[in-house]
Amino acid sequence: MKIEFAALPSVTDALVLPVAKGTLDAAIDGRAGKPTLAAAASSAKFDGEAGGLVEAFVGDGDAVQRTLLVGVGDNNDADWEKAGGAVTARLLTNAKSASVDLSGAKPSPAAAAGFAGAIVQRGWRIDTYRTKLPEKQKPQLAEVTIAGAPDGTDAAWVDQDAVTTGLDLTRTLVSEPPNVIYPASFVDRVKASVEGLGLEITVLGPDEMGKLGMGALLGVAQGSAREGRLLALKWSGKGAGDPDLALVGKGVTFDTGGISLKPGAGMEDMKWDMGGAGAVVGAMKALATRKAKANVIGVCGLVENMPDGNAIRPGDILTSMSGQTIEVLNTDAEGRLVLCDCVTWVQKTHHPKVIVDLATLTGAMIISLGSEHGGLFSNDDGLADELLAAGKASGDLLWRFPMSDAYNKLIDSPIADMKNVGPRGAGSITAAQFIGRFVDPGVKWAHLDIAGMVWADKPGASHDKGATGYGVRLLDRFVADNFEK
Repeated sequence: MKIEFAALPSVTDALVLPVAKGTLDAAIDGRAGKPTLAAAASSAKFDGEAGGLVEAFVGDGDAVQRTLLVGVGDNNDADWEKAGGAVTARLLTNAKSASVDLSGAKPSPAAAAGFAGAIVQRGWRIDTYRTKLPEKQKPQLAEVTIAGAPDGTDAAWVDQDAVTTGLDLTRTLVSEPPNVIYPASFVDRVKASVEGLGLEITVLGPDEMGKLGMGALLGVAQGSAREGRLLALKWSGKGAGDPDLALVGKGVTFDTGGISLKPGAGMEDMKWDMGGAGAVVGAMKALATRKAKANVIGVCGLVENMPDGNAIRPGDILTSMSGQTIEVLNTDAEGRLVLCDCVTWVQKTHHPKVIVDLATLTGAMIISLGSEHGGLFSNDDGLADELLAAGKASGDLLWRFPMSDAYNKLIDSPIADMKNVGPRGAGSITAAQFIGRFVDPGVKWAHLDIAGMVWADKPGASHDKGATGYGVRLLDRFVADNFEK
């Protein structure tokens, strides 16, 4: 979808008028068809609530203009985002173009850019495999002109558009079926998507990872005919040198549970068990696209967890790249096995000061937080606060959980250095404690369990049902606020 900024609204299929709460009369004063708009708003009990929308067809001379009143609530960034998404939800399949007049609403530059971003983001769909989609259900909205934006919107839009391109990559990877996206094809898709952006790309196959001793990650991969991969994208926006920040993503492109087989019902959802890796590559694309002045590396551990005759078994012991040994009690607790070797690899090769990992790690997180917040675990209070703040600012919300030695003892093994699962209680916490054992002293680290966030059963402000792209906006804001100063 194309966004254009202009001084005046253009002639399009629909005119959109943003309305802040309590300002309806001022918003439609002097407009063609004011009585009709006022009557439509009154009938719908509309008074500018965020994301609320009223549609009317009003006379304008000899023509009839389709006009939408969209609520921007209290005029804050989040309310403008809701408004942008509402516009696209209404027009996506039944208008080819729209014009938005911001002159009466006076948003901030960030709010105006976020509004435009939500218009584009809410229109993302993947219809690749729908060969008989009815014409009236196909997306039509191709161009939106935004008039009257405040000074500074163009610069804000550059950053917002970069995030939107990152979201597009993440959502596509998460949505594709597992026979299309597997470790090798994930790498190929990402390399093609970021070509020319200046990212330094490293790919390790089974032989290279075997020589490095990455027995935990390779242990998960060994049950599949699809070989595992490690993918790293390095962005050096401040110049040469080690990255200050490492983003590490769990990339299980399909998770059957392995020998500890998951129930059949709902297993098809496990194509998005690579949502952490998807968020990492989307964020790295956004950072490179907007030329972020930060040194960041994104690392993805890519495997498929399958139950063939060569798969790891409950009771097996794996040796990780760190040299620590792991007793496998449940092969469906595989994500932490992938992450631990990636965390070790990035520390040994790139020496970041801060590590943030993202993973659709535990079902217990969904029980705890549903689909409203991602779980946050950290060994540093300052880092945790920075991530919480970035979550609030971006809309990708987080909630912090405790960590302590008491929980750590729950994964001690009588036969190895640790076991890969603890008891039923505190399952998300013990999973985080497991990863924390691989973080070097002095390194600030946070683990984000995003199991309930990467896929949605209902539309949100800037996404339809399906892949949300959760994590891209969060990570981009986290970098902007803490590594580009």
